[in-house]
Amino acid sequence: MNPIADAPVDTQAPPAAGWLRRMFLHRGGYGSLIVLALLILVVFPLTLDVFRLNLMGKYLTYAFVAVGLVIAWGYGGVLSLGQGVFFGLGGYCMAMFLKLEASDPVSTKIQSTPGIPDFMDWNQLTALPLWWKPFHSLPFSLLAVLVVPGLLAFIVGFAMFKRRVGGVYFAIITQAVALILSVLIIGQQGYTGGVNGITDLRTLLGWDIRGDHAKLVLYFVNAVLLLAAILFCRRVTRSKLGTLLLAMRDKEDRVRFSGYDVAMFKVFSFCLAAVLAAIGGAMFTLQVGFMSPSFVGIVPSIEMVIYAAVGGRMSLVGAVYGAILVNLGKTWFSESFPNLWLFLMAALFIGVVMAFPNGLAGLYDSHVKPWLMRRGARSTS
Repeated sequence: MNPIADAPVDTQAPPAAGWLRRMFLHRGGYGSLIVLALLILVVFPLTLDVFRLNLMGKYLTYAFVAVGLVIAWGYGGVLSLGQGVFFGLGGYCMAMFLKLEASDPVSTKIQSTPGIPDFMDWNQLTALPLWWKPFHSLPFSLLAVLVVPGLLAFIVGFAMFKRRVGGVYFAIITQAVALILSVLIIGQQGYTGGVNGITDLRTLLGWDIRGDHAKLVLYFVNAVLLLAAILFCRRVTRSKLGTLLLAMRDKEDRVRFSGYDVAMFKVFSFCLAAVLAAIGGAMFTLQVGFMSPSFVGIVPSIEMVIYAAVGGRMSLVGAVYGAILVNLGKTWFSESFPNLWLFLMAALFIGVVMAFPNGLAGLYDSHVKPWLMRRGARSTS
C-alpha cells in the first residue's frame, strides 16, 4: 500500500493549501521557478556585495548552457561535448562590437594604424578586416550572437543526424569541433586576439560597463533573460514537441516508423541548445569584460555538461542550481585550498553522481517531494 498515493484527501482543504500543492508538488507547477526567481532577483542582490554578485552573474551565464543541455541531452538524447564552441562564438560576437567601440581613432591615436583593435596593430595589420566591419552595428552584433552559433549547430547537426550519427560518436565529433575552433582562434592572433582573446572592453554605446552600477544592471538583465529562457524551454518540454523529443530519446526507431523526421528533431534540440549557450556567452562578455579561447575548448565544454549532470539533466531549474553549485565549489575550493582544489572538485563531481545519479532534481523528487506530500496529506486528513 502506497501511503502517499492512498493518503486521504480533504476536499474542503483551505484554498491556499491547494494552491501551494499545485505550485510545488504538481509536475506542471511553477513553484520551483518562483523560488529560483526570488533567489536570484531578491536574495542574492540583497545579501552579496557587488564583487560577489558579479561573480554570481558569471555563474548564471553558464546556466544558459546547462539549460540548453537539458533540452538537447535530457530530452533529445543528444549529448554534446562541445557547447563551449557556441558559448565562445556568442561571446566573441559581442566582444567584437565592444572592441570596435573601444578602438575609435581618438582612443587608438598612439597606434601605428589608429581605428583598429590594438591586437591587430601589434600584429602589423594596417586595415580592419572586411568581416569585422559589420560589427560596428549593435543590432547586427546581437543578431550574430543568435545566428552564427545557430547556423554552425545546424550545419554540424544536419550533416551528422541525417547520416544517423549519434551517441558517443556525435559527442566525439563535437569535441573535435571545439578543439578545431580553439586552435583556429589561437592561431589567427591578428584577427582574434589569439590566446589572450579580446580584452579591454569598456563601454556599450558609450555606457561604461565597468562600474558597480553597470554590473548591477547587467546582473539583473542576465537573470531576467535566464528566467525567460527557462520559461521558453518549459513551453517546449510541455508541448507535443517535448513529448516527441522524449519518445525519440527512448524509442528512436518507433518514432521514425511513425513518420516523423527524427533527424530534424535532433537538429532542433541541438540548435536551441547552441543559441542558449551563445546568449550566455554574450552576457558573460558584457559582465566580465573579455572573451578568450579558454572558454571554447574541450575542458570547459565538459565542465558545462557537468553542470547539467549535477543539477539533473531532466530539470531546467535544476540545471541552474547545478551551474551555481559547481562554480561556487570551484571558487571556494580554489580560494581556500589552492593546492588541492582540483582534487576536491573531482571528489565533488564523483560524490554527487554516485550519491544522486539523477542530480539535485532527482534528490528533490525522491526525498523532498514525497516528504512534502506526506505532510500535505496529514494536514488535510
